[in-house]
Amino acid sequence: MEFLLENYAVWKALHIIFVVSWFAGLFYMVRLFIYHTEANTKPDEEKRILQAQFNIMQNRLWVIITTPAMILTVVFGTLMLIANPGLLKMPWMHIKLTFVAILLVYHFISQGIMNRLKNGSSKWTSGHLRIWNEVATLLLVAIVFLVIMKTSLGWLGGVIGFFGVGIALMLGIKLYKKLRKN
Repeated sequence: MEFLLENYAVWKALHIIFVVSWFAGLFYMVRLFIYHTEANTKPDEEKRILQAQFNIMQNRLWVIITTPAMILTVVFGTLMLIANPGLLKMPWMHIKLTFVAILLVYHFISQGIMNRLKNGSSKWTSGHLRIWNEVATLLLVAIVFLVIMKTSLGWLGGVIGFFGVGIALMLGIKLYKKLRKN
């Protein structure tokens, strides 16, 4: 236990590094899903080539970066909690862990989307995937603000801020769609 506490800063640094890597993988993965889905509108030969390439890129990103980063994020976060169990007595940590649990669900739903794209059974449109990508952004914003601000933000401010970012993202997506059509 002393070893864990003595190296708390190392666990924290590694946790942050792998959180960044995990989110980078999730953000890029869903972007690849969008391109993969949009390839459906291409002529057959181009569609076949693009989708084969997207399958390779998605698989490599998932297996080499995104999932290992998720696992290591959880491992180093767990080491931090074991080294400093007092964190579990803080209400903000319970909220953070709830958001992390939601992020884990997001991760595995994304894996399912990848598998359905690979076998051609995905029903997701590129518009739905753009919105799906913003879910990860909302989770990132919520987790970072929660960890940095802890209790100083207050419940009401945190809830308003979280939904404010969500509304701003949705409006941004609508504006982007409108500009893209023109």
